[in-house]
Amino acid sequence: MLNRLLDGFEGKLTSSKWAKLAKTSPDTALRDINDLVSRNILAREAAGGRSTSYALVFPET
Repeated sequence: MLNRLLDGFEGKLTSSKWAKLAKTSPDTALRDINDLVSRNILAREAAGGRSTSYALVFPET
């Protein structure tokens, strides 16, 4: 999944899109995303609630 994001994912990443692309349940997708957020690989974007989207975090060099 991360390779897909790095290769230029179109649109915003949501847990439902993650579930479809990874062929997992929505609960598993959310657990995966939350794990990546806790590791500072993904970040939640400003909008919250049902429209929560996520973006890759690129380290500053």
